[in-house]
Amino acid sequence: MVAQLFSSLCVLFCGCEEVEETVGTMKGMRFLYGSAVRWHGSANAFVRILARVLLIAAIVHNAATQKPEDGPYRGKYIGKFNSYHHQASGDVYAVDEYTFLLTGFNYDGNGIDTFFWSGASNRPGPQGFIVPDEYGKTNILERYFNKDFTLRLPDNKKITEVKWLAVYDLNSQNNFADVYIPEDFEPPVPQKAGSLTAIAGGPVVSSDTIDILDSKTIRITDFSYDGKAGGQAAVHFWVGVGPSPSSKGSKVPDEMGYLDPIRAYDRETITLELPGDMTIFDIDWFSVYDVEARRDYGSILISDDLNVPPSLVRVTPHTESLPNCRQLHKDYRVSWEVFGPQITIQLAGNVQQDEYMSFGLSGSEQRSQMLGADVAVAFIDGHRGYAVDYNITSLAPCVQVLGQNKGVCRDDVVGGLDSYQLHTFSRENDINTITYRRLLISSDSGDKEFLLDRPMYVVWAMGRLDSNNEPTYHDVYPKRNVQINFNTTEPVNDCFSFTSREANLKDVWERQQIFDRSVRSFTATLGPAGGKRGYQGITGHVSNGLAWYINGFLVPELWLRRGLTYSFRVRGGNNPHSPEFYHPLVITDEPHGGFDRLSDARQSEIRVLAGVEFTRRGRPKPTAAGPLCLARHPDGQDRRLDDNFATFKKFNRTLKWTCDSGDPAILEITPNTSWPDVVYYNSFTHANMGWKIHIVDSYSQSTRSRGEATASVRSSSHTVRIFLITGSLVVWAWLWK
Repeated sequence: MVAQLFSSLCVLFCGCEEVEETVGTMKGMRFLYGSAVRWHGSANAFVRILARVLLIAAIVHNAATQKPEDGPYRGKYIGKFNSYHHQASGDVYAVDEYTFLLTGFNYDGNGIDTFFWSGASNRPGPQGFIVPDEYGKTNILERYFNKDFTLRLPDNKKITEVKWLAVYDLNSQNNFADVYIPEDFEPPVPQKAGSLTAIAGGPVVSSDTIDILDSKTIRITDFSYDGKAGGQAAVHFWVGVGPSPSSKGSKVPDEMGYLDPIRAYDRETITLELPGDMTIFDIDWFSVYDVEARRDYGSILISDDLNVPPSLVRVTPHTESLPNCRQLHKDYRVSWEVFGPQITIQLAGNVQQDEYMSFGLSGSEQRSQMLGADVAVAFIDGHRGYAVDYNITSLAPCVQVLGQNKGVCRDDVVGGLDSYQLHTFSRENDINTITYRRLLISSDSGDKEFLLDRPMYVVWAMGRLDSNNEPTYHDVYPKRNVQINFNTTEPVNDCFSFTSREANLKDVWERQQIFDRSVRSFTATLGPAGGKRGYQGITGHVSNGLAWYINGFLVPELWLRRGLTYSFRVRGGNNPHSPEFYHPLVITDEPHGGFDRLSDARQSEIRVLAGVEFTRRGRPKPTAAGPLCLARHPDGQDRRLDDNFATFKKFNRTLKWTCDSGDPAILEITPNTSWPDVVYYNSFTHANMGWKIHIVDSYSQSTRSRGEATASVRSSSHTVRIFLITGSLVVWAWLWK
């Protein structure tokens, strides 16, 4: 636009002999200007100058009104609504081949039979079709005031197949507003951007086609990186401006949102999202880059003016109140300030209402290590915020081992002090922000000291809270070392805006059921819970990381008949000194388990059906603790990728089993008429490890299609369905006699 104005001014004021007729392009919009007459200094000069002034005014008007430049990228601009009646107005963009975006749309709602209307005729008229509103409805339009929303053409019609979009009243056949689709209009579509190839002397990096899906999203097909960049390497997905990749760039979170150096990949298709409010129009290249060595291991150049759809990602700016900020994950950041003898820390995370954020000092001075760490667990419960001091003595929930609490325990439970002082908390736009303080050198001997003379290794995690607001096994956590210097001479800040998009939930793994009248013996072992597609998805409960595997299946539903005797061969660990791997099997009428962790009052409300006997003092004692048989992830396999397995069968094939010697513990049960229709097998020590047992009177009265119902309800509903179907057939036959 500046060049166009300069050229026009040159014609107007410089007395140029002739300016050729020029077609100017303004961000894809074509404007005709030039055709300037010669300057002769005659009496017609004023008219010529006036004509040129009007020409320049027209150019400026087009630039200012036909394509708004302010704000985020919205797609390819089509134009403004031509407003005729009822104050209908607004700007129209093409989001993709099928979708319009209307911004600042207004309509007074006084039409009688008014709709969004489109068609292929030369002008709006009766020949057209209704375009559903922003909710996908074809209702008469109501009032709009300065509203932004999208409209998708029905029946997979494309924008290139229509000539206009209108606000049209069918009753009066009046056109209240319209906008015309330019000829040869090309709506935004995903664009291809080449592929990655390895650079001589570097690690193996390769890919198939890289697709720019929208203004913030990059998909790399069949991406490979062998991870052999050297011991001190810090290889990241990296973007920036300039003719080629350089150290002056920015990290791009990996496909899981982490900002750590990337892992090894083997022909994997991954989708990356540019951080914060960055878009594809802000960068010139994308690279697999070693930040420490300042070496490019494979890159592509990004073309200018890519005609791609706008991103549907919601960008939420968040201003930290403390001078230093470190982005730990795309959804999590920590800010801090040291003042005098204390440190103020602020945690901000894009979390659900039942999730926590944790941050603290590592249990090791040589690396980031959860075991032995001193952390704060921060969350908001309703109208109250919390920052609770925890000590991690074992990678397990807090349990009593020989009279002592071990695991992830609050400091005040293990004889220490809660050293954190909550300062402020808030929840806005799904972002929890919690600020707390602590002395650099705490009076609690169990707390670690914040050192200011060197960087310190830290740990962090995010996960779900259980029903007691205790942290469960974390879902999001780093696999690499994380260091922070809490006493920098200059403030450090690498934080960016939070982003979120509609969750693309993966299907839960198949829910296994053992429904076989010939099976009277079950083998109970332990294994990984399998992420959100595994235990959490199957049961809807939070997970502590381990779950029961019954006859090799992850928490299957069991079907047992009253009056028959069944045996469980239990291999869940028999060492009561182990807070992680001591799991006697119990059967109760309560779904969560962890009977030993409950208060006396809560225990009295639960009916224990098998696996526990009570001492003379009334204390519960487990009876089914057998040697440990445990499935683990193989070395090098990342637990955070469990949800990438499409089925439990594929996941299970990767696990490695280790079983201690010794005979299993035998738990025999004979369900009787006093047993409820649904009971639960679980761990005596830890909550949320097992699932359902259906108790039926007869296998013939049961069906697996509705596992939540009792056998009698299922039998009754089945009979009703047969009766209704039979009755319907009889009536149908009678009508057609």
